[in-house]
Amino acid sequence: MEHQILMSRIHFAFTIMFHYIFPQLTIGLALLIVILKTSAVLRDDELYHESAQFWARIFAINFVMGVVTGIPMEFQFGTNWAAFSRATGGVIGHPVSMEGVFSFFLESAFLGLFLFGEKRLNQWAHWATGVAVFVGSWLSGYFIIVADAWMQHPVSYTRLADGSFAPTSFWGVLFNPWARLQYMHTMSGAVITGSFVMAGLGAFYLLSHKFVEHARIFVRVGVMAGVVASLFQVFPSGDEHGRYLAHHQPTTAAAMEGLFHTEKGAAMVVIGQPNPENQTIENPLAFKGLLSFLVYGTFSAEVRGLDAYPQDQWPDNIPLLFFTYHIMVGLGTIFAAVMLLCAFLLWRQKLFDNGWALWALVLCVPLPYIANMAGWVTAEAGRQPWIVYGLMRTEEGVSRTVSTGDTWFTLLGFMGLYGLLSILFLFVLQETIREGPGGEARHSGAVSVSGQRA
Repeated sequence: MEHQILMSRIHFAFTIMFHYIFPQLTIGLALLIVILKTSAVLRDDELYHESAQFWARIFAINFVMGVVTGIPMEFQFGTNWAAFSRATGGVIGHPVSMEGVFSFFLESAFLGLFLFGEKRLNQWAHWATGVAVFVGSWLSGYFIIVADAWMQHPVSYTRLADGSFAPTSFWGVLFNPWARLQYMHTMSGAVITGSFVMAGLGAFYLLSHKFVEHARIFVRVGVMAGVVASLFQVFPSGDEHGRYLAHHQPTTAAAMEGLFHTEKGAAMVVIGQPNPENQTIENPLAFKGLLSFLVYGTFSAEVRGLDAYPQDQWPDNIPLLFFTYHIMVGLGTIFAAVMLLCAFLLWRQKLFDNGWALWALVLCVPLPYIANMAGWVTAEAGRQPWIVYGLMRTEEGVSRTVSTGDTWFTLLGFMGLYGLLSILFLFVLQETIREGPGGEARHSGAVSVSGQRA
């Protein structure tokens, strides 16, 4: 049975992490497209109109991939995790169904109008369709996070005689405090992804001397949004979420920091290798008292370590949790530093000609994806050994009738199918980027709207 539990977890981890490559970009781009479209309408600037339409095409490609890769995850709840679905469906089924009924249809319907209605709608009506896409995508994110937040911090529920859960207040579930904090952190992470992708592609065009006018818009909007999102991700989003986590999932917080023993003036470990067998951190680089300050606001406060809790309540993979958390935090620091530097150069009107800064933006494009993935692994691995924190253990939620062989077969099938989808996705994306904003007429120094060469 242990092998089946492990395989089911790996199966779901693969499908959800592959899926999350796409919505994190669409969620981030939804906001940036509204910014571009708003600027286009207020300025009556064709370059901004073309920029918004170009990124809407990128959005649509990612949206389709997100839909295709998201559907199988819902089926897994009824196959690999049937016991979990029976027990919790009465609670988390509501936000999941609302995501499909309201957010998905709002997003998909108005995306079509935004892509194909530019010449049929007036400017403000077309702008409104872009806002509707933004609202739909951000609502979709909230409803999904509400479902996950209830698993992290169950509220407003009662347990029925058959062991299943039922909500005592729909609004209590919908406005779970954990959901608010997780939503802020996740959405700002998505905006960071969108900002780096937009600025990175703009930097690539500038370095290649293609679509120069549009590229400057991409870099400017991407950097301005990115610096705000990167700083917000650290404070207040990350700080508040970390404090709430320390109070409501103390074993998770201790494992993330590699704090095996309760300490006064607890140190924050920046680099090290956790050794759960010896309950030590090997080769640590740590700052004394910093963890106490971040959690309780004073450098001398006592922070409870893992030794304060029964070992059967510890996260079951402490090294994984420790490293993914530190990857997320480390990359978040890099994002803030890169965006602040680029914002300073932008303010000094030196960014567009600074090759080092432009290359930094290009090379940073994959990093937000890694950071967001590491953040989700931290959240989900940190909740273990609970599938519903404090109420239902993971082994209680797995299906008893699905064999390990069945799980292996479907996992390999998904890997092959998603591999083919990745090739198709990259081909279509490459063609869209090659064509660029405004079509081939603007390629490689072509005549601009003002009649001058780029």
